[in-house]
Amino acid sequence: MSTALIVLAAGKGTRMMSDRAKVLHEVAHAPLLWHALRGGMALDPERIVVVAGHEAEAVAASAQDYAPDAQVVIQAEQRGTAHAVAQARDALQGFDGDAIVLYGDTPFIGEATLERMARARATHDVVVLGFEADDPARYGRLVADGDTLERIVEYKDATEAERAITLSNSGVLAADAATLMALIDAVSDDNASGEFYLTDVVQIARGRGLSAGVVRCDEAETMGVNSRADLARAEAAFQARARALLLDEGVTLQAPETVMLAWDTVIGRDVVVEPNVVFGPHVTVETGAVIRAFSHLEGCHVSRGAVVGPYARLRPGAELAEDVRVGNFVEIKNAQLAEGVKVNHLSYIGDAEIGERTNVGAGTITCNYDGVFKHRTVIGRDVFVGSDTMLVAPVTLGDGSMTASGSTITEDVAPGALALGRARQVTKPGFAEKLFSMLRARKARGGKD
Repeated sequence: MSTALIVLAAGKGTRMMSDRAKVLHEVAHAPLLWHALRGGMALDPERIVVVAGHEAEAVAASAQDYAPDAQVVIQAEQRGTAHAVAQARDALQGFDGDAIVLYGDTPFIGEATLERMARARATHDVVVLGFEADDPARYGRLVADGDTLERIVEYKDATEAERAITLSNSGVLAADAATLMALIDAVSDDNASGEFYLTDVVQIARGRGLSAGVVRCDEAETMGVNSRADLARAEAAFQARARALLLDEGVTLQAPETVMLAWDTVIGRDVVVEPNVVFGPHVTVETGAVIRAFSHLEGCHVSRGAVVGPYARLRPGAELAEDVRVGNFVEIKNAQLAEGVKVNHLSYIGDAEIGERTNVGAGTITCNYDGVFKHRTVIGRDVFVGSDTMLVAPVTLGDGSMTASGSTITEDVAPGALALGRARQVTKPGFAEKLFSMLRARKARGGKD
């Protein structure tokens, strides 16, 4: 059976106190919208429809960054969830299959849960996702008999007996797309808010002799984000779950609660991550590497056996081969370090390529930017770069070459050559003693000549 996703992402989210659309706020370095889409992508959807409203252009751009085939439709007026789903009608013309309604501000609906909803469609015309709430508060209640859903009751309309029900409505719903649109056509706005509610389709379906079912999930999956406090809770929930998954997969996190992960972080088994490490987006760390304390990684790849940190920064484009050493207060950006390279102290390596077994001394800088253009530094195999070397790109150091400490290198260095690029030292005997005497006398006079 083909599947279409309808993702509701039109709300402004006034409680966020933000100029940005609510669904564009981030958890683990990815918009809430991307998290919602990722769950649905497990169903290999034939069509993806995102219903946008507030900041529609930005929402559309974000949706298509993640899912280039997504169609974005506009809900010009905010008239309820059924009204929002109805905006997807034209985008689903000619589609023969099931539609699943998701919410851009509900980021954690899991793949397994959506797959169970898809399977439940074999026995029910409409399937609603419910959860057992610890504190159901003002959630809509699902009145069910086993897996058969009898009706959805809003809290304000519920009897005392119905309010005692803990099975609550998530809002996520699945049905045949054509059936869903037919049911929505019958939804009325004759209520106190004057809005069209998606929850009404269950009662309408039952009235037409159609069956409704409920699939249950953990309450944590249904967490919605409506405020900054909710956003913080969502971040904490994501991090806790992601850390637990890594631990289960054989990664050592020495202080798990201090490690921050991105939504797409990939870490192999037997990797050791020390305390206070931050993983930004697009990071892969292979088996057996060590990431030492207080390091920050983003957009990089770390191979087997490499050691990074402490206090290291890997920026986008950093590629570390096997057994590379990147030490304290070293920054790597858009650079490829081949097997066995060592950059152990206080260095900046940007827009560079470094060959096998090369050692880069403390304080080395690849001077890659001239104020307009970026230039590349190429360092060969088995090179020794002396401490405090400035490599003014574009420049190449040949295999087996060496630079003297304190050098500024502006020209290519041939293989096996030694390059010295520093000013000649001049020593003036006794001059320091005379200068100190003069300065101390001036200080005694209050700094006056």
